[in-house]
Amino acid sequence: MKKVGFFRSVHLKFVLIYVLLILVAMQIIGVYFIDRLEKRLVANFKESLEEKVNLLAYNVEEEMIKPREVKDNRLEDDIRSVLSDFSSNDVSEVRIIDNRSRIIGTSDPDKQGYVGKRTTEDSIKKTLGLGTEISKVSLDRQTKNRVWVLSKPIKSKNETIGAIYLVAKIENVYVQLREINNIFMTGTAIALVVTAGLGILLAQTITRPMSDMRKQALAMAKGNFSRKVKVYGDDEIGQLAITFNNLTKKLQDATSTTEGERKKLSSVLAYMTDGVIATNRKGRVILINEPAAQLLNVSRETVLSMPIVSLLGLESDYSFEDLLSQQDSLILDFSTSEEHYVLRANFSVIQKETGFVNGLITVLHDITEQEKIDYERREFVANVSHELRTPLTTMRSYLEALADGAWKDESIAPNFLTVTQNETERMIRLVNDLLQLSKMDSKDYRLKKDWVNFSNFFNHIIDRFEIGKEGHITFKRDIPKKAIFVDIDEDKITQVLYNTISNAMKYSPEGGQLTFRLKELDGFIEVSIQDEGVGIPKDKLEKIFERFYRVDKARTRNLGGTGLGLAIAKEMVLAHGGNIWATSKEGKGTTIFFTLPYDRDQEDEWL
Repeated sequence: MKKVGFFRSVHLKFVLIYVLLILVAMQIIGVYFIDRLEKRLVANFKESLEEKVNLLAYNVEEEMIKPREVKDNRLEDDIRSVLSDFSSNDVSEVRIIDNRSRIIGTSDPDKQGYVGKRTTEDSIKKTLGLGTEISKVSLDRQTKNRVWVLSKPIKSKNETIGAIYLVAKIENVYVQLREINNIFMTGTAIALVVTAGLGILLAQTITRPMSDMRKQALAMAKGNFSRKVKVYGDDEIGQLAITFNNLTKKLQDATSTTEGERKKLSSVLAYMTDGVIATNRKGRVILINEPAAQLLNVSRETVLSMPIVSLLGLESDYSFEDLLSQQDSLILDFSTSEEHYVLRANFSVIQKETGFVNGLITVLHDITEQEKIDYERREFVANVSHELRTPLTTMRSYLEALADGAWKDESIAPNFLTVTQNETERMIRLVNDLLQLSKMDSKDYRLKKDWVNFSNFFNHIIDRFEIGKEGHITFKRDIPKKAIFVDIDEDKITQVLYNTISNAMKYSPEGGQLTFRLKELDGFIEVSIQDEGVGIPKDKLEKIFERFYRVDKARTRNLGGTGLGLAIAKEMVLAHGGNIWATSKEGKGTTIFFTLPYDRDQEDEWL
């Protein structure tokens, strides 16, 4: 969050509001005060002059009603004498006009020539005609100052006998008002400066705890709950600071609890072997753990916000609403022609107490191995049943024939007994092989290892087969003459070599050759037995080590095989920490390879 500038801060706004309130108040007071003062000064100005005009009107009336001869000119002199006694600094001119609109006197020495002339002032004519007083403020054309013009009738026995025309300098009043207004504005400015200073101090007392709370809020937003807001008082702001500190403590506890739960949930999701996918109420993925991403072979970043039905490949058969009502688990088959891959999906709806659906939780289980084991178990039972049924059927047929009297026929009875004996031995071999595999699968199975010179050991096994071989099969050896000591279970490796060499001899044609090789490599020895038989198709090479698997079932049964020899060899080699595999070319033969761990340093120490 960006820092708040001074001109946008609450501090400045508070001071501005405070100063503006004072300014508005002062302006309202000033307008009201100046208006009332103006009216009062103008009224006082007019009242003071009106008192003098009233006295002047009385004196002029006395002069005008005195009896005089017609040709006597003493009235103008008397009026001049009366006007000379009328003095005021605020009066520009006073004229006395008779009822015939003739000026009979003026106080302005420069305008004595107007005496005896008729006046042209409209206000005087109205006053003489109507007998009313007329007062107005106008602008002097010469001085451009405001003047007060008063036209007052002079009455005697309710008869207008003349008028007084007064021009007063009322501009002085407005000059005083301007001076007073300037004084008031200066006082207002001083008051505003003092008020602003006090406002700043007052604002600091309010905004300082608010600023502290703002800093604390910013720190809380970043996850820092260690700071505390300083409490400056016990007023409302102080109570707010105390409440804010309590809120911080509770928020810290709640955040710690939430973070702990989040870490627990993250840890559970991260270390779950099952995949977990969560969606929102629209069916789009909002969470997927790493096992789920690995099971679906997708990137966690790319599947977020992706519809769950599309992610699971169900868009053609199911909608999101269907998954919400799905009670049973779904089997997701991602198998290809090259690999068998099956997942099981269980669904759980995230729902509020009100019934509102928030989303869906999907749990994925990899059941490929389980499916494979179930398939192999069914195949195993079927193969064992088949392998046992064939000799048992043969034995039953021959035994029934013997029971029916064939035993009396000396030409066929021995043959029947020989077949029955062979089939019995075949079943015994099958049961022994099954027992051997069962022991290998047992958790309690232990190897009895010892150091063996593998060169001599390998040659000894080959010698045993070479002595008892039939036909024109030749043996070729490529075995180092030096001693190569390995730590093995001699009986188990003997069985591995016996099974592989027996298979090679069974499938070798007349006049064929078996080649035996032993190589000393880095960290292990490699043993290979190569024949020149019909070979194995490339797509079946990986299957020859499976139990009961035969490339040519009819020929294998004729040769007396059980289909378990290579499976037993594989289990024994793997138990020693080695590996076993085969290579073949159809029509040219097959080579069986297996490796065993070999540590030359330990061999030297043992020697």
